[in-house]
Amino acid sequence: MRAVLVVGTGLIGASVGLALKAGGFTGEIAGWDASAAELAEALRRGAIDRALESREAVLETDAEVVVLATPVLPILDWMERLAPRLKSNQLVTDVGSTKGEIAMQARRLFGQPERAAFLPGHPMAGKESGGAAQAEATLFENAVWLFTPSAGEPQSGDVWREAVRSFGARVREIDPQQHDEVCAWVSHLPQMLSTAISALLEDEFAADTEAMAAVQAIGGRALREITRLGCSPYSMWRDIALTNTEAIAATLWALEQRLAYVRENLRTPELRDEFARANRFRTAPRG
Repeated sequence: MRAVLVVGTGLIGASVGLALKAGGFTGEIAGWDASAAELAEALRRGAIDRALESREAVLETDAEVVVLATPVLPILDWMERLAPRLKSNQLVTDVGSTKGEIAMQARRLFGQPERAAFLPGHPMAGKESGGAAQAEATLFENAVWLFTPSAGEPQSGDVWREAVRSFGARVREIDPQQHDEVCAWVSHLPQMLSTAISALLEDEFAADTEAMAAVQAIGGRALREITRLGCSPYSMWRDIALTNTEAIAATLWALEQRLAYVRENLRTPELRDEFARANRFRTAPRG
């Protein structure tokens, strides 16, 4: 692997560039972003070596690996644009947070004679605030990097898997549908819960400056932790909600039912049992 192109140089894309260099990659890392400011910041931080100035330049790339590090809907758009332009010796991968639609489109557009290969991926890493300024070479250390390859995926994908391992990430293969179902529980539901609690507190106390100050002063670590994800940008989560609607809705419905159960048992022994079940999730030994 001599050259990599990162499309989308925000938090994840810029961190990929920094992690590649920290992992010993000595080739060129080019970058492109719809935001000139993000692209300039990634270049200033050394996450990329060269900034591409146009979308056409992206389509003309001869980089061996193209990393699509944008939200999901732009990833799908770039896949359509890149598929007829790239060559069979090139690999496209992505960092999208949902995989069903991406994997389906990859099977339709890539891996055919004279076309590039595609390896759908998703690093389970990030921050509540985005942007190249927040990028870190160590962002992926000890994180799981999920891949959802198709049965006919060529060995060219192994080049990127090894690069990911050089980041300190742990590679795991998973079916696209299972990916979206599991991530709805472990990632998307916590985000929606944090967003709802943060918005609820804002609606409840924002009009009273003194009350809001008291909430923020008294809330402490518990409040900070449960509302941390509430700072996440809608621009990313919009695409996740649009491309994993059914699975997210199912988890929210299950949570609604569980909250109703807790509310109805605030004065019964069942609340003690609920706490016991919750305690086991973090403390019980698992095989």
